[in-house]
Order: sequence, then structure tokens, then C-alpha cells
Amino acid sequence: MPEPPMSIPLDQFSIIENNIQSTIEQGTKIRNLLAKHSNTGPYNAEWEVEAAVEALHVFASRWTIEILATLYITGPRRFNEMKNMLSGISSRTLSDKLRFLTEEGLVLRVVTDGPPVKVSYELSAHGRTCGRLLSPLVAHLKMVAGSVVQG
Repeated sequence: MPEPPMSIPLDQFSIIENNIQSTIEQGTKIRNLLAKHSNTGPYNAEWEVEAAVEALHVFASRWTIEILATLYITGPRRFNEMKNMLSGISSRTLSDKLRFLTEEGLVLRVVTDGPPVKVSYELSAHGRTCGRLLSPLVAHLKMVAGSVVQG
């Protein structure tokens, strides 16, 4: 857990809690709609679990969340900027992960003509949407872990 915890004024902490609750309610509605269209009974657990794993596979790989979070929080970055922000990652691993995330449609590789030619990486629209969808979950987890507290 990062130290010290982030302290947020009570009124803003309450807004975050209310938005998390709204996300939970929307998630329940979405879950119920999906269940209605399952092939067998109220749900087809085998199919749905397999589909969930397939949909989330990109997030299961080491360094993926760190790279996506860095781009989501800080915006576009050049390779060496990212490498310096992600302590412990090798150049080879960062290169491989950025290529993978580009192939998955979450990251864009932007080349700016030079001289010198400059390459930067940024989230695609799909990547930004994923970040926005995951933000309430991350906020909830930070609050439960004590990384974010009422101030």
C-alpha cells in the first residue's frame, strides 16, 4: 500500500462512494440483461466464465496494468519516459508489452515525423473506455485497502 494514504475531504469521499454504488447498480442491471439471453436456464456459467476470461485476458499479464494505468493517469508517453516511470521493467519487456497492447487495440503507437522521428504511446479510445470502466473498481479497492481515506 502506498504511504501515506491519500486523504480526501468527506464530501468528495461521499461522492466517490455514491458513484461506486451507482456503478454497482448499473453492473447488476447489465448482469441481469446478459443472464436473460443465456442459452440454458438463468445462465450458462461455463460459457459466461469462458467469455469473461477471454475478455479480461489482456489484464492478467504482468506489467499490463502498470503500463495501462501509467498511460491513463499521465497521458501519452515516449518509451524512455515510461521505462523510467515503471521501476523494474526491462526495455525488452516494455517493448513486448506495448506491442501486445497495440495489437489488442488498447494502445496506439504514434509516430511523429522528425528529424528526429519521435514515437509515443497513448491509450486508444477503447483503452480510455476500459480505464473509465475500471476506475470505480480501482477506487473501491483503494478505499478498502486504506490507500484512500476520509480526511
